[in-house]
Amino acid sequence: VKTGVLRDLREKMFNKIVTLDEFIIRSEKENPSSSGSFSRLLRDIGIAAKIVNREVNKAGLVNILGVEGSTNSTGDDVQKLDIFANEKFIETLSYSGEVCGIASEENQEFIPVKSNDTSKAQYVVVMDPLDGSSNIDVNVSVGTIFGVYKRKSPDNGPCKSEDFLQKGTEMVAAGYVLYGTSTLLVYTTGNGVNGFTLDPSIGEFCLSHRNIQMPKAGNYYSVNQGYYLKFDLEMRRYIDHCSDLNYRLRYIGSMVSDIHRIMFQGGIFLYPNTRKYPKGKLRLLYECYPMAFLIEQAGGTAMTCKLERVMEMEIHSLHQTSSIAMGSRDMVRDMKEFVEKYGTVIK
Repeated sequence: VKTGVLRDLREKMFNKIVTLDEFIIRSEKENPSSSGSFSRLLRDIGIAAKIVNREVNKAGLVNILGVEGSTNSTGDDVQKLDIFANEKFIETLSYSGEVCGIASEENQEFIPVKSNDTSKAQYVVVMDPLDGSSNIDVNVSVGTIFGVYKRKSPDNGPCKSEDFLQKGTEMVAAGYVLYGTSTLLVYTTGNGVNGFTLDPSIGEFCLSHRNIQMPKAGNYYSVNQGYYLKFDLEMRRYIDHCSDLNYRLRYIGSMVSDIHRIMFQGGIFLYPNTRKYPKGKLRLLYECYPMAFLIEQAGGTAMTCKLERVMEMEIHSLHQTSSIAMGSRDMVRDMKEFVEKYGTVIK
């Protein structure tokens, strides 16, 4: 511990830049049981994020704006950039040799990774390659969400569905990349949350937000209020409560962007169930689990609108959906009280 404190002091004194690679390698050295495979996987995710960031920033110049023409598993229009981001992440992770399989929101089935090193690969990756991609057309921030699990199946064969259908509590790492006015990669391995900003002058993610802790309360609530009349009574009452307290409504339509604001400024993010989607619409595996992991590691709370802890939910299919309420601890607690008062909670 003393060594770590002295190191941090030296970095502050000399204003030392710590890159993502350096941070990962250092973390690996502090864990004697580390094989290096997991560290290489995280670095590969960083490389894929740089490639996608480059294309996002020049999307209007290379004709990859707009709708591709198909829809995904929950009926959303697939954007051209969705396809590009999906392909680049799959390509980069497949060549890495560190994963035996990938599950993406954009694919109906998981993708086994075939390579000479597949038998040694111990991890699978789940991802939403480009969250909020429809915002690209109007130059609004989008992001990537990812999660990492250790495989359950024998490592002398291909990956299986059981490797992906694990609860959030089994996740070994999760994070998001925000492509905005600056590009940030925020991730956790279960020991706090750290953020890295891409420095375009050197082409590296550099440590910019160490040990992120979100406020216990905030002045923001994020929900698609256009669906207000389709929400359950308890959600409408809680939204009225937020309005009565003059909380600021902010909803970008990109989960990464909305959660990023709350992570640093405090607040609550809501995606309740509706009549059309009685179980909720967000994907449990690709969106809810990873974001819940990050939120909890930053000191917040993540639960469904039926008051079940997201990380402990059972998962039965790759594209299973859920409602969600996550953010500052005190605000999620208040939401819980409204559900208990006005709603029928399934025990």
